[in-house]
Amino acid sequence: MQIRNFAIVAHIDHGKSTLADRMLEITGTIKAGSGEQLLDTMELEKERGITIKLNPVRMIWEGKYQLNLIDTPGHVDFSYEVSRSLAAVEGVILLVDASSGVQAQTISNLHLVRQLNLAVIPVVNKIDLPTAMKEETALQLMELLDCQEQDIVYVSGKTGEGVRELLNTIASKIPPPKPEGSATRALVFDSFYDSYLGVVAYLKVVGGSLRRDGRYNLVATKAKFQAEQVGYLQIKRVPTATLESGEIGYVATGLKQVAQCRVGDTIVELGSQTDALPGYRTPKPMVFASLFPEPEYERLLTAALERLQLSDASLVFEPISSPALGAGYRVGFLGLLHLEIIKERLEREFEISVLVTTPTVAYKTENDLELEPWVDLEIVAPKEKYGQIAKLASSARAVFVGVEYFADQVLAKFEAPLSEIIVDFFDRLKSVSSGYASMDYQFKDYRPADLVTVDLLIAGEKIEALSQKVIRSKSLSLGRETVERLKQLIPRQSFEVSIQAAIGGKVIARADIPALRKDVTAKLYGGDVTRKRKLLEKQKKGKRKMRLLGKVEVPTSVFVELLRR
Repeated sequence: MQIRNFAIVAHIDHGKSTLADRMLEITGTIKAGSGEQLLDTMELEKERGITIKLNPVRMIWEGKYQLNLIDTPGHVDFSYEVSRSLAAVEGVILLVDASSGVQAQTISNLHLVRQLNLAVIPVVNKIDLPTAMKEETALQLMELLDCQEQDIVYVSGKTGEGVRELLNTIASKIPPPKPEGSATRALVFDSFYDSYLGVVAYLKVVGGSLRRDGRYNLVATKAKFQAEQVGYLQIKRVPTATLESGEIGYVATGLKQVAQCRVGDTIVELGSQTDALPGYRTPKPMVFASLFPEPEYERLLTAALERLQLSDASLVFEPISSPALGAGYRVGFLGLLHLEIIKERLEREFEISVLVTTPTVAYKTENDLELEPWVDLEIVAPKEKYGQIAKLASSARAVFVGVEYFADQVLAKFEAPLSEIIVDFFDRLKSVSSGYASMDYQFKDYRPADLVTVDLLIAGEKIEALSQKVIRSKSLSLGRETVERLKQLIPRQSFEVSIQAAIGGKVIARADIPALRKDVTAKLYGGDVTRKRKLLEKQKKGKRKMRLLGKVEVPTSVFVELLRR
């Protein structure tokens, strides 16, 4: 059987999973009408119409080709998943929606493909749509890849048109894997935890073979195991006796500790001195937020994050404690969508509801110098929108790098601070481009920044959970906005409460919540006015004492509302 390993890469919503479904049907791997987006196994993926996790599947074509497909995510937050897929294949389908054309993530994925020197099959999808621009999209691909029109395959993932031709092109143009020696070596590109089989690793056998009941160890973690089951994926796991060199499949390790099987590690024969295979680039979380559960869910949250980390190597976390919000975790994410997905998975898969603090980027300090992360930012848009895009980028402190034109599109390149990009930049980009622009970014480096920490004090007490590190030029507006919101949210007390935003010892914004005033003279009917004055003065002294000694009770709901902004 001739092996062909390939991945489908594209911008989000360009039809990867739907095309994969048609391939599965046409190769007879599944029956027609079995369902839509079968490689999107999470309920969340099906609801949102996006791929979050990579998924491998084996198909047999023409009785002589073993086609191993890895379906990949398209959103920028999950580009790490794409890099893991590409390291396990010899070629890719570069898929472009005929109604949208080449977009930013298409170009970003192409950069990864070229670095690995993989074979590329350009494919124009959704040709059945009335809005399809086949010729224009093909011209964009021709200029982007420096290819000829006859190199492009036109398909409809929905109707199946052109998919047979695409399968034949995969068989003829993607090279077979090359065995790397006779010693057993397998590269782990994903893993998950099974309550019966322990840690199950998805892998590619690079040399030798992997057999059931064989004894192996992982090079990086030194973990030893006996293969309880090996096999390949055809939507479900299919056990087999061995996996040969070049094949993609899985091994059930029986390991119970999630940290013992890391993505990117190499499996070798027990006792072998075989070198490790080159791993994957280390994912670098760029966005951080704190997660706080209800007190009774603290231990469950720990276990849930450990389980999620097994199948998501980019997820990092460390325990923290807040006087206002209790025990929780500071968690690192690849972006805001990644954060949102993890929060929803905690709620759906583990039934744990968490409070998420305002996301911030990963600032750091070196030699007493404050540094902030910068990214390479690429924006693809129609040529006529370039002026508005350049103006928007400038407002985000971006530095112009260059511009390229292909067909009717422009590729604008900038370097920009990540803090300016992660929150609402994409929404503003869509606005100024009338919805036609797309963007992608990759971490570049850390650069000096004029950063300050804005602390929030309630009745003189600093609330650590609300402290934020920001660029100095934006600190005043942030401080004013936050104290005004807190003033509206915190219930009135029996004494006046001050709310302050401060940088170091300097207050930059303040708001006061007036005391609930009790009418101490209500029962006085007539009499000497001096008696009223004495009662009011006594009340005033009592308020001063309460303000000095009392502690403001701030309901958790206040923090919830504030952090929802």
